[in-house]
Amino acid sequence: MEIINLESVDSTNKYAKEHINEISDKTVISADVQTSGRGRFDRKWNYQGMGNIYASIILKPSNKFETVYSSLTQYLCVILSKTFEEYGVQPKIKWPNDILINNKKISGILAEAVIEKNELKGIVLGVGINLNSTKEELEKINQPATSLNNEIGMTIDKENFINSLLKRFYLKYNDFIQNGFALIKEDYEKRANFLGKEITIKVFDKEINGIAKEITIDGALKIVDKNNKEQTLYMGDIL
Repeated sequence: MEIINLESVDSTNKYAKEHINEISDKTVISADVQTSGRGRFDRKWNYQGMGNIYASIILKPSNKFETVYSSLTQYLCVILSKTFEEYGVQPKIKWPNDILINNKKISGILAEAVIEKNELKGIVLGVGINLNSTKEELEKINQPATSLNNEIGMTIDKENFINSLLKRFYLKYNDFIQNGFALIKEDYEKRANFLGKEITIKVFDKEINGIAKEITIDGALKIVDKNNKEQTLYMGDIL
């Protein structure tokens, strides 16, 4: 594993995609300053200062896209939750891969595949983590947000956090590629804050209401609507 640290970049994911052919498998691109970070559905990821994490993990598991790769964001979500727990907090997962602490978002994850001429060149797994943010910066975010330093009342060592995260990520990475979501299903479910509750999920411009019944073996969300009809969702946002 190699970590390439950039002083400033528009987006670590964009940089990784543009240099995918020259970057080795399992390399991490990290930036002190990220000016145009974005999350799922092209949402902006607010820059919170140099004490936070803006990084992308480059993975090259094969030259063909496999279904299991779609759950890599959920794998990272579980790994990140376990890393947060080392600091005495209790993260909760909001399907599919948001992490909340005290009902406030603390991280964002975005996976992008680079495919050229039907060949998978790599997967870029981007993550933004609020480690050391001021309350003033957090208030600029358009949803309830928090940071680890605000949760535990002390400054977080950025290098220690990312090293712990990556060590844990790569420890079970090969097992995950072989076994898929089933490897983390139990860990994911026990941190899920939505199972058994009535929820509304937005899928593009459509809203779907129902009871969150279960997480399937491949990481999808199964809900039951008021007519007792089941739906299985592979993408969307819980509102």
